[in-house]
Amino acid sequence: MSSMLTQFRLYLLLLVASALVLFGCTSRQSFLLQDKIIVVDPGHGGTANTDSYRVGPGGEREEWIDLRVGLMLRELLEEKGATVLMTRTTDSVVALADRAQLAVDNDADLFVSIHHNATADPSVNFPIIYYHGTASENKAGTALAGELAKALVKHMYPTETPFSVVSDFTIFSTAGTSVLRGTYGIPGVIAEASFFTNPAEEQRLKQQDHNMKEAMAYAEAIENFFSKKIPEILPKDSTNFPPKFETLQEADRMSDVAMRWKEDFEEGVRLMENADSISLNTAFELFTRSAKSFPDSYLAGKCHQYRVILLKKMGKVEEAADEEKRVKEFYPVFQHQD
Repeated sequence: MSSMLTQFRLYLLLLVASALVLFGCTSRQSFLLQDKIIVVDPGHGGTANTDSYRVGPGGEREEWIDLRVGLMLRELLEEKGATVLMTRTTDSVVALADRAQLAVDNDADLFVSIHHNATADPSVNFPIIYYHGTASENKAGTALAGELAKALVKHMYPTETPFSVVSDFTIFSTAGTSVLRGTYGIPGVIAEASFFTNPAEEQRLKQQDHNMKEAMAYAEAIENFFSKKIPEILPKDSTNFPPKFETLQEADRMSDVAMRWKEDFEEGVRLMENADSISLNTAFELFTRSAKSFPDSYLAGKCHQYRVILLKKMGKVEEAADEEKRVKEFYPVFQHQD
């Protein structure tokens, strides 16, 4: 009986979403996705017995949330005329290479990978959207990421919530992420819509109505993306990449030091008001540590921007130029709260 009620509730949610789409869009918008091939990739899957990292404080696993949202998104996109290919429809393991190959083999028009995030700070909750490579080369991915970030804030958050739009090289400095690297040339993003390590958000993510809000954000962003001229994606040029900036990875980002990412940033800003070299050097170290602890946060781009200022004051012109390139290519859009 409970299974039937759940299915009925999901059916009602889809009816409501369909009505909003039908009466909230122009006739032109309703045909934007006609014949588009969209690959929806619910992240992870099938690792409950082997992965203790991707689980919230109340026991909800990221891969379960990713799949619920992905299946809802498929319904919404198909109602708009799109052909939707799912990398998985059950809680199962799918190789990263196979996820990307599905998009390549089917000449997909768009690839979107659905994820939810984790960090050591339980108060953190905001969306992070990744594109592959550099902003000046992957203009389509950057544009899609921007549309999705705005839509997720609109549907899932208070309007003042910050967001991050960043290159996947901010977290994997050598090659970026596998699925976006494997689908390069197709407009694509990985979206971490919210943080399941935030207790209140984890409880919301268990609810189908909240999952539907997220799915609607994806659908709206995708439609907005196709409503404009699709920007180009240029071949990758390794000489265009900023030097590697080593950052903390996954479990290390759950450490006590990583917990201070925001405090480090704020203390660095205060120290920059002083003119003495000790204060400025300490500020530089704090911005560096904050960016390493949380390289894709909404403050990370600002950390690197302040590093540019401090490097110039130190007379390190070439290093400052590298940092300016990093901000331009890896952090094209960033917001922060003072």
